[in-house]
Amino acid sequence: MKKLCAIGEALIDFIPSQKGVCLKDVVSFQRTAGGAPANVAAAVARLGGSSKVITQLGKDAFGDFLVATMQSYGIDTSDIQRSEEGDTALAFVSLAEDGNRDFQFYRKTSADLLLEPAQIQESMLDDCGILHFCSVDLVESPMRYAHKKLIELALAKQLTVSFDPNLRFPLWKDKEKLRQTVLEFLPYAHILKLSDEELEFISGKQTIKAALPDLFVGNVSCVIYTMGKNGARAYHKSGFWVETAGYFVDAKDTTGAGDAFIGAFLYKLLMLGKDISICTEEETLEMLRFANAYGAHTTTKQGAMSAMASRSELEQFLNQMK
Repeated sequence: MKKLCAIGEALIDFIPSQKGVCLKDVVSFQRTAGGAPANVAAAVARLGGSSKVITQLGKDAFGDFLVATMQSYGIDTSDIQRSEEGDTALAFVSLAEDGNRDFQFYRKTSADLLLEPAQIQESMLDDCGILHFCSVDLVESPMRYAHKKLIELALAKQLTVSFDPNLRFPLWKDKEKLRQTVLEFLPYAHILKLSDEELEFISGKQTIKAALPDLFVGNVSCVIYTMGKNGARAYHKSGFWVETAGYFVDAKDTTGAGDAFIGAFLYKLLMLGKDISICTEEETLEMLRFANAYGAHTTTKQGAMSAMASRSELEQFLNQMK
């Protein structure tokens, strides 16, 4: 089984001690490891697969915490760089009663954004089968071009490329620039994952079926469309599509749920050892069902990486849901 490589931000999520309170009124927070690409790597590792993270952290206590946490989950951190020029990024989260979130980011001097293309080496992709990335670190910065270099290397080595835009509007001064950036990077990916909340912003269309012709561009072979408690669909370029129902759970925190979903999907694809373009309808449905269950389970715990389940924890959850 080959390794998943995730490039992008790893950061500290500060989760509030109480729900239903706006950020300015939160009294205390709990520190937890996060960052969408790192969360995806954590999901793969917790499920028993192999994963690594390529990013840059500050030479500070928060960076030390993130490296130690990722290592404790079995993530390969050997290609994580440390910088004295930037700080480890922080995100403060406010939780509504239903577990949904509002973010305040502290990353204007973030070390990950300073990762230079020259720091990216082809050997970083040795033993990797999938490269996964998101949009947070695609703002105008050295890291944007580090992404481009690694993606080009991945495509040259015939790796599967996965893209989850994971939109975070507060990090972009110009929302149209965010949309154009997503559309620029989208054709590099073989797998595109997006949510019902992101669809219209990215595609300009109100329904997934209307948007598909604009999403199946470039390398895209599979579009995964998540709908929260209403389940998920996967559309394949060959023409078939599959759907799985959602899970109704007592959601404590939705932080990292989408990352858990795509992490579980990619883990199953790594286990299968096939190119997504030749996966059958049955195989795609099995991956989708597994990912949907894994993402739902994540919402029953607080935190991002810390909420990722092992295989045994997932099986216990599924038995309880029967």
